[in-house]
Amino acid sequence: MGKLFDLSNKRIDILKEIANIGAGNAATSLSQLLNKKIEMKVPNVYVASFNDVMDLAGGAETEVTAVYIRIQEDITGSMFFILPIPQAKKYAKALMNDYVLQDASTVKEMESSVLQELGNILIGSYLSVLSNMTNLMVNPSVPAIQCDMFGAIISHALIELSLESDEALVIDAVIKEEGHQDSELIRGHIFFLPDSQSYKKIFDILEV
Repeated sequence: MGKLFDLSNKRIDILKEIANIGAGNAATSLSQLLNKKIEMKVPNVYVASFNDVMDLAGGAETEVTAVYIRIQEDITGSMFFILPIPQAKKYAKALMNDYVLQDASTVKEMESSVLQELGNILIGSYLSVLSNMTNLMVNPSVPAIQCDMFGAIISHALIELSLESDEALVIDAVIKEEGHQDSELIRGHIFFLPDSQSYKKIFDILEV
């Protein structure tokens, strides 16, 4: 099985720069959404094998909340934002503090909605910067949210990509309230799974 379009350290650095710019934009949006000053860091961007991707989420049978977006146009592939269930509940609670909801089904629907919007902000910020820096068209689908075992959620995208490679790009995401350095609001992972032709288009432009 081949490597993910030969992602050298230089290319990883380019993708990390894009992720950091996107993180700044995402922090601004989250600050407005949560009505508090939020900062987002990208401590690492790296390539991981499919087995390592499973381990990052705690194993294929670990229950997670996942926001999934399909990418089309000049860049094609998939992106996932993965949160462990306790982290997902912590974020939903932080956003829903001002709501008094008595009906359990309404609470569940609200949690799903705020988590879907979180994933949309994080993934959308990254794709927006990538599109602006490359002038490539990126058409993301409406974000879908799912709570299930991680292996079941991501298996379809990995099967598609496995025809070309057995690796994925991982973007770590740490979100904190500014001034509370020891109190993380969220620590999750964004998985970027474009096809090899999309990587070629990106680096043909960015490495000129």
